[in-house]
Amino acid sequence: MKTEKIILGIDPGTTIMGFGLIKVVGKKMQFLQLNELQLQKYSDHYIKLKLIFERTIELIDTYHPDEIAIEAPFFGKNVQSMLKLGRAQGVAMAAGLSREVPITEYAPKKIKMAITGNGNASKEQVAKMLQSLLGIKTLPKNLDATDGLAAAVCHFYNAGRVEVGKSYSGWASFVKQNEKRIKK
Repeated sequence: MKTEKIILGIDPGTTIMGFGLIKVVGKKMQFLQLNELQLQKYSDHYIKLKLIFERTIELIDTYHPDEIAIEAPFFGKNVQSMLKLGRAQGVAMAAGLSREVPITEYAPKKIKMAITGNGNASKEQVAKMLQSLLGIKTLPKNLDATDGLAAAVCHFYNAGRVEVGKSYSGWASFVKQNEKRIKK
């Protein structure tokens, strides 16, 4: 079993794509980096998608993440915004899939809950908790980067959990269906 892995977390967006990387050694996580891809200056939506794809590929080729955690678009009232966010998420996912990196998607509330214990926490609360957990000296001005990092940390906290949708009739059933995980 591999005792070390790198997780890339992405908060997709068409204005700012936030991302963060952590290294997991055994059962401890270490902060690697957080940053953002600024896209405001581009008016062409297709150029933005191309840049999201290229930056995600660049991150994968540079850091060689073992897994990618990506924030799912939240359901808002503006259909056009949802469509654009979905496309941004899709191209980031396509970049990961093109490099055969496994991807897990997390709802924003699940990420906030994993980091702060409160699914309705503010971006600032999530950022402060990450700063404390990972010893980050200074937080970025925009918190999209910490949102990306939060996705990676959420994925770390959810590693090895039983997948939703499986059902067990008892302990023996659980052990039988999870033998590979238990032996790790």
